[in-house]
Amino acid sequence: MTAQEKNQLYSILRTLSAWPQGYTAPGFDGAAPYFTDDIQKEAVKENPSSFDPGFPAHHEIPLWQELPLRQEAIGQLEEKIRQCKRCKLCKGRKQAVPGTGVLNPAVLVVGEGPGAEEDEQGLPFVGVAGQLLDKMLAAINLSRTTNCHIANIVKCRPPRNRDPEPEESDACRSYLEAQIAILKPKMILAVGRIAIQNLLQTSQGIGQLRGQVLDYNGIPLMATYHPSALLRNQDLKRPAWEDLKAFRNHLLTVNSDYDKAFLQQGGR
Repeated sequence: MTAQEKNQLYSILRTLSAWPQGYTAPGFDGAAPYFTDDIQKEAVKENPSSFDPGFPAHHEIPLWQELPLRQEAIGQLEEKIRQCKRCKLCKGRKQAVPGTGVLNPAVLVVGEGPGAEEDEQGLPFVGVAGQLLDKMLAAINLSRTTNCHIANIVKCRPPRNRDPEPEESDACRSYLEAQIAILKPKMILAVGRIAIQNLLQTSQGIGQLRGQVLDYNGIPLMATYHPSALLRNQDLKRPAWEDLKAFRNHLLTVNSDYDKAFLQQGGR
């Protein structure tokens, strides 16, 4: 549907909404929403990062008008990920794992790739490491159901949970770039060496990069240890907690007043 067609449909619905009660119904009583042409699948067939999210950058329209457009863009991107055959990982997967969470996240959490449970369910971080991740996020008043979105560097499970190979990470890179462009998180939390190295295109280790406020295309980025590393080595839990507190403190400086109030619930 074109933007012109959407505007015509909106005008018709606005007129119809006023007929029964003699006044314009809520939702149709302000300025018309910002409409764009529907995303053309052919235009993004080989380059998901070229997705037009369907709305201007920097919240030029109200969020309640913007979210349905994000939902449409994310839905199309996730469908493409589920059908992807760009690398050999597709041959061994049960399900691709695009991501999960809210559409207007304060934080995008980026991990390495799906494990066995994730491959079964088609959702990221649902195994034992995922349960620990949820506890880590909850400790700083974050949650995948209220203010986070969770994704991975690669969207299909590597065999025996090995590290993704460079060509596999490269094949998935534009998918993650598209997710970031659509969701526009205020901060990114990279969990583990693979995540931070791929996001920053660096060979530095997690020990050198963790706990610092870094930059990803203008978005504040911080890294900490992967939950699975904490399960293997209890000594990493204390430094990971220090990383999370530093992350929370910086997030409070970049979030809106509404988000600050939410994040501060339960104390600091």
